[in-house]
Amino acid sequence: MIQINDTVVSEILLEKKFVCNLDKCMGACCIEGDAGAPLEIDELEKLENVLPHVKEYLSEKNIAALEKDLYTVDSDGEFVTQLVDGKECAFVFYDQKGITKCSIEQAHLDGKTDFKKPISCHLFPVRLNTYDSFIAVNYAHWDICDDACSFGEQLGVKTYQFLKEPLIRRFGQEWFEELELVDKHLNEQKNIQP
Repeated sequence: MIQINDTVVSEILLEKKFVCNLDKCMGACCIEGDAGAPLEIDELEKLENVLPHVKEYLSEKNIAALEKDLYTVDSDGEFVTQLVDGKECAFVFYDQKGITKCSIEQAHLDGKTDFKKPISCHLFPVRLNTYDSFIAVNYAHWDICDDACSFGEQLGVKTYQFLKEPLIRRFGQEWFEELELVDKHLNEQKNIQP
């Protein structure tokens, strides 16, 4: 484990390779699982503000689900995005290839909102667990991401490198640079050992 400020980072982020491969997984992380994407408290109002901007991308069924309950509470008592029929995130739409896409992110890309998407979605496969004195930054292994791991190996991209933008968004540039220094130091140590 690596401690940076008030975070404890799993070394797996520096070891495991990862690059999303949507052509293989088809965005399965947006439709698999037993609950919606985790939400931070400050994101609840952002979802309310973005709702009018995302409706044009969504099916009537998804819009109806969001108008009923924009978000819900999971079995752990945490706020999560709403699901449609207990399966896909209500903010999902499908592109021409059948790949799931996030309507929030699409509205952002189209210049309609400055909110990109929930940080838990942006950080995936990293999950954050908040405790009294620190935030744990962990890699969440999920079989649906095996192709992303293979693709990351092929391209030589470590998980934390792939997640540079969301990690900086959540923790800041200085934090990310410190993580890079730790990675560099650990690599140098490996090269010194007999």
